[in-house]
Amino acid sequence: MSLPSSLFDLTDKAAIVTGASSGLGWQFALVLARAGAKVAVAARRVDRLTDLAQEIAAFDGRAIPIALDVTDAQSVKDCVAAAETELGPISILVNNAGIVKSGPALEVGEADWDGVVDINLKGAWLMAQETARRMVDLGQGGSIVNIASILGLVGSGRVASYCATKSAVIGLTKSLAIALAGHDIRVNAIAPGYIETDLNRDFLKSSAGQEMIDRIPQRRCGTPQDLDGTLLLLASDASRFMTGSTIVVDGGQTAGF
Repeated sequence: MSLPSSLFDLTDKAAIVTGASSGLGWQFALVLARAGAKVAVAARRVDRLTDLAQEIAAFDGRAIPIALDVTDAQSVKDCVAAAETELGPISILVNNAGIVKSGPALEVGEADWDGVVDINLKGAWLMAQETARRMVDLGQGGSIVNIASILGLVGSGRVASYCATKSAVIGLTKSLAIALAGHDIRVNAIAPGYIETDLNRDFLKSSAGQEMIDRIPQRRCGTPQDLDGTLLLLASDASRFMTGSTIVVDGGQTAGF
């Protein structure tokens, strides 16, 4: 028996994607829009968001750019309110905004540590909290998808703050899943392996990066498109009995640890 295509249909659902100005966030917004969702694309670089909204409009999708600083509670509230006003009740949040700072663990400065924690963890918390508040107030339920990383499951010595925050995002996902299940709000996470983006492109081209790729069972790093199916699963009714889960998408890399 074939699965009904309507399981993955997001027609008329409203979504917010944070960190949408490049990389994974850009691709996530395209995927949701192609599945029928109306998408608020949010980030600090509004000029890039305008380009993304135009790309979505080119295939008759709908997207609105919204300036957002995920570390600022008022900016978060303004973003969710604007998205709801323009697109209707928010059904989907993709918590994607994130940064990485690389360097020896004993040389990481407090400012760099705080910067990563504020965006990757505090930002995810603020966005999830505010969006869930609106979902609860409207009584409509929804899906929150947090973007974690395999580095939240295994360690890496040169990105201590990134590993710490992504591990915390996985813990936050489980906690929120329990807290919000009674409101029909599902909270899940995706833990990508090495997906080539602006964050890691230079590393992947280095000799150390090539050595790492050689250790991945599929012998390649991923592309943003490799996460399309997982995102659609978690954003749509196809995952209606899933909450608190973290799905690893890494070409088999963590299977070898």
